[in-house]
Amino acid sequence: MNKDVYVLGIETSCDETAASIVKNGREIVSNVVASQIQSQQRFGGVVPEIASRHHVEQITLVIEEALKVAKMMPADLDAVAVTEGPGLVGALLIGINAAKAFAFANGLPIIGVHHIAGHIYANQLMQPMEFPLLALIVSGGHTELVVMEKHGSFKLIGETRDDAAGEAYDKVARVLGLPYPGGPQIDKLALESEEAIEFPRAWLEADSYDFSFSGLKSAVINYKHNVEQKGGSVIPSHVAAGFQQSVVDVLTAKTVRAAKEYGVKQVIAAGGVAANKGLRTSLEATFKDAGIPFYVPPISLCTDNAAMIAAAGTAMFIEGKRGAMDMNGKPGMQLTSWSE
Repeated sequence: MNKDVYVLGIETSCDETAASIVKNGREIVSNVVASQIQSQQRFGGVVPEIASRHHVEQITLVIEEALKVAKMMPADLDAVAVTEGPGLVGALLIGINAAKAFAFANGLPIIGVHHIAGHIYANQLMQPMEFPLLALIVSGGHTELVVMEKHGSFKLIGETRDDAAGEAYDKVARVLGLPYPGGPQIDKLALESEEAIEFPRAWLEADSYDFSFSGLKSAVINYKHNVEQKGGSVIPSHVAAGFQQSVVDVLTAKTVRAAKEYGVKQVIAAGGVAANKGLRTSLEATFKDAGIPFYVPPISLCTDNAAMIAAAGTAMFIEGKRGAMDMNGKPGMQLTSWSE
């Protein structure tokens, strides 16, 4: 790059309305997030229509705040990057239309970013990526292992066959009567517990890097029903500890095996569940023993934010990738390489 590149990122794929300005894909200049957790908590999960209405109310405000914090004008920007998918289609459309309007009004190119690519590139905001690398993506809707040979090259080697890790966390939390979002609640209980119920691990085929957590969720439900039918009481912390140990063991074991098989130089974790302290501790210790560099972003960059979208969008901008004004939301968008 002959000059500094400033990209405005916009993220509205689920229940966070976010805008951020990132310099050269590495440095956060501003990062504004309007959360809907309190609004959605009473429903025990995200209601798409309510999420979209909140995005409409907040999108202009967060963009203006991102510019204000950065002390920048639209003329100082080089491009606008926005989450194109996957996500809730109504929520995606709010961000996309706001991005198109902003880009058109200010004569800027627009770039559509895959949400998971954004999570991966959140790591670049902390340290440079070294290729080949292995990315473990764990979130509410995704559990995937991706090998990257270079920027924008994504080779999917493992994915969830049913419930994603974050989805399983939320479902088990509801079974235990814990408030939404369930992941942090289970993590907290698990770390405080001195006992853990033994639950099964779904390893699948010996050479598989796929994941399955639906059976584990069912095992928790069956355990609770059996205890209560016998007149006993379930201790939530013991269940949370056992459930988390099962999830963490499988995620850690498959990730380290893949890292060794593919001979990667770096392993990174990404996504909302990467904020889980039990998982972070397990991965850090395991890869330290294996002698493979491992990185995970701070919690603020694991959950949905726009800085990660701007970081991925900058890499795409440098590669010459551009979107069009007829861009539409893609709720089922697949992660495909854009560097080829």
